[in-house]
Amino acid sequence: MKHVLVIRLSALGDVALMAPLVHDYATNNPGIRFTVAGPPLLAPLFVGMENVEYLGLKKKQSFIKIYKALLAVGADTVVDLHRVNRVGYALTLLQLRQLFNPHFRLRALRKGKFTRWLYLHHLYHHPRKPQYQRYDEVFKRAGLRLTPCPASASTPLSPEKKVGAETTIGIAPFSQQQGKIWPWENICRLVNMLSASGFRILLFGSKEEAPQLETLASANVTSLAGKQSFAEELEIIKSLSLMVSMDSSNMHFASILGVPVVSIWGATHPDFGFYPQQQNRDNALVANLPCQPCSAFGSKPCRYGDYRCLAAITPEMVFDKIKSVLQ
Repeated sequence: MKHVLVIRLSALGDVALMAPLVHDYATNNPGIRFTVAGPPLLAPLFVGMENVEYLGLKKKQSFIKIYKALLAVGADTVVDLHRVNRVGYALTLLQLRQLFNPHFRLRALRKGKFTRWLYLHHLYHHPRKPQYQRYDEVFKRAGLRLTPCPASASTPLSPEKKVGAETTIGIAPFSQQQGKIWPWENICRLVNMLSASGFRILLFGSKEEAPQLETLASANVTSLAGKQSFAEELEIIKSLSLMVSMDSSNMHFASILGVPVVSIWGATHPDFGFYPQQQNRDNALVANLPCQPCSAFGSKPCRYGDYRCLAAITPEMVFDKIKSVLQ
């Protein structure tokens, strides 16, 4: 094995979950080249890894374009952490082309799907295996090994090291799915409570979300939405004392940068496998209503139409959790 191709085209949070593992395997296998195929936006997550190259592939490219891009890499081992049809078709073509190459191997992650009732039945006694562990199993099946174990799996965060006279808290209040977004009035109340307590607040979001976030701007509340490149945003996140986030990619970005996160969960659940390995599980706020969770990814509409699971988490609860984490 000389060259490993790692594929994960989406979603952003899943690619972020993968980044620490790629770093650990690349560090432990310096004689092997790694090429990561993922969303172009996330290339900065892999900067500084000596034997890792990044191939930006857009999510909706045809399987023919994906095939040509992967063929140009020239890897002898493929680790597919996405397993969607367009990637599967591209890899099938790649295998057919290299049918007579005995050194070519394909290792793929096949995701199991849980029905909601089965998941709820096992949730608290048998939580779903974390996504990063499922990724790790695929690397091991490909013949890669870690010696010693990843530092990220055993090294706790130390938020007290980042708390100074002026504590900066990041807030990322949005997500791509409605079932993951805390009510706007709660966001406003939390920002006002933190601001009145002397915290400096940085708001994170997309360019489209910038106008709404700008309405919260004040002397010690700044919106960064749409103003920074992704690489610049990562540097800012790295300097935070704490991040408040939904079940979204910002939770994962902060986690891999060593920043403690207070996360708010609604339609999804931290025990469904997507909670960051670097975070304390106690910092995930969940209402634990009988109807929760109703979706693995937050895309399913609320059966009651009010997302009561999110409304049940009050600004006071989040504020108290922030204080306890910082202390």
